[in-house]
Amino acid sequence: MTTTVTPPEMRSPASPVTNSLTAGKLPNGAPWMVLGASLLVSAGLFGVLAFAGAEFNWVGMLVVAALVYVITITLLSRIVEGPRKATDRFVTALVTGAFLLAMIPLVSLSITVVSFGLARFDAEFFSYSMRNVTGEGGGALHAIVGTLLMTGTAALISIPIGLMTSIYLVEYGRGRLARGITFLVDVMTGIPSIVAGLFAYALFAIFWGPGTRTGIAGAVALAVLMIPVVVRSSEEMLRLVPNELREAAYALGVPKWLTIVKVVLPTSIAGITTGIMLSIARVIGETAPLLIAAGFTQSMNYNLFDGRMQSLPVFVYTQYANQGNPPEAYLDRAWAAALTLILIVMALNLIARLVARFFAPKYGR
Repeated sequence: MTTTVTPPEMRSPASPVTNSLTAGKLPNGAPWMVLGASLLVSAGLFGVLAFAGAEFNWVGMLVVAALVYVITITLLSRIVEGPRKATDRFVTALVTGAFLLAMIPLVSLSITVVSFGLARFDAEFFSYSMRNVTGEGGGALHAIVGTLLMTGTAALISIPIGLMTSIYLVEYGRGRLARGITFLVDVMTGIPSIVAGLFAYALFAIFWGPGTRTGIAGAVALAVLMIPVVVRSSEEMLRLVPNELREAAYALGVPKWLTIVKVVLPTSIAGITTGIMLSIARVIGETAPLLIAAGFTQSMNYNLFDGRMQSLPVFVYTQYANQGNPPEAYLDRAWAAALTLILIVMALNLIARLVARFFAPKYGR
């Protein structure tokens, strides 16, 4: 039996050759076109309801548009591309929708804090305290200084302890002691922040008497919350260092402690720095432990060991909870302090990225 193959130049235009690479595939712009059509359909539906007397519901419109998009793109993909690609597009739509849903509170929070915080984001706010200030005016300099002092002291306490503990668990820890430390770290990770404040208050009440509230007590309370986060994040980063690097150093006769200092820590410094910044961001916004251990004041205090010390989270709480006349002045100061706190956290994360990039090991020749 002989099969005749028609040369390409003799094929009829009525029977074009199908490209196997594009057959059974939606166009690249199909998802965007389906999304636009879904938005139009949903907007038209809610527009009709609004024309009938109901209020136009933007949230409902977006939800309905998302449902229409997921159903439509899945059906179209199943018809054109098959069930396997349809499942892929369905899961992709769900993941994208979950990401956008998670971004909504973050974007909304950022816009709200910036819009309300800019009202008092001025030079007076960063150069004056609230001493002898009632009503309008004043600033949060004492709270900014207190936040930096207590958080910095907490970092000086918790970072060496947490890093040394993680090094012990990864490089030396074996047996019951290591398991016990791991268990206690897990327990400390989940304790409420107010418990840390009560612990610091009770600890310093032993030496200085009951009712004593100082900045160092607030720093200790924050350090209790920071240590388990530093331990866990540093431990995971140290475990990611390949054992081949350690074995190569041991083969050259390098002692273990020097291998840790010169090989293990420089290799994992980027991840460790990120974990430390996450721990600082975890505690810098704590209110309950500082309210108990450090208290609050309207005056400047640079001494961690003498007198109460204000912090930005507690400043936001007191300005909101103890509103005077006019109340707008107190709310404006609270929003400006919240914006300042967010900017401090952003600056710390930026510094952490720069430090991690600068100290990361350089590969290549």
